[in-house]
Amino acid sequence: MELLWFALACYGLTYLIVYASIFNRFRPSKEWLWGFGKLFHCPLCFGFHAGWFLFAINDCTELFTFDYTVANFFICGWAGAGISYILSMIVGDEGIRLEKSIKEVDNAT
Repeated sequence: MELLWFALACYGLTYLIVYASIFNRFRPSKEWLWGFGKLFHCPLCFGFHAGWFLFAINDCTELFTFDYTVANFFICGWAGAGISYILSMIVGDEGIRLEKSIKEVDNAT
């Protein structure tokens, strides 16, 4: 259950920062700081940072608890990146994305 909470929190944080219109005014452009702004436009990149951030504050919550080790730091970052990217590719604002399936059906007919 802890991993589910971690996954949902990581995806939620990533989705808010990368896609939410409320952050449009604060989200830097992709060219900001010699390209470092791309981090705020990429769910895979930001997902890694969301993962280690949640790992760093896991002592402040009872939803998930991980031992503070270097290995867990990286594992939470990697898990956050994977979870955020996969869910961002599957789920959009209108629900589950079906673009690829619909294009394949149109080409078959």
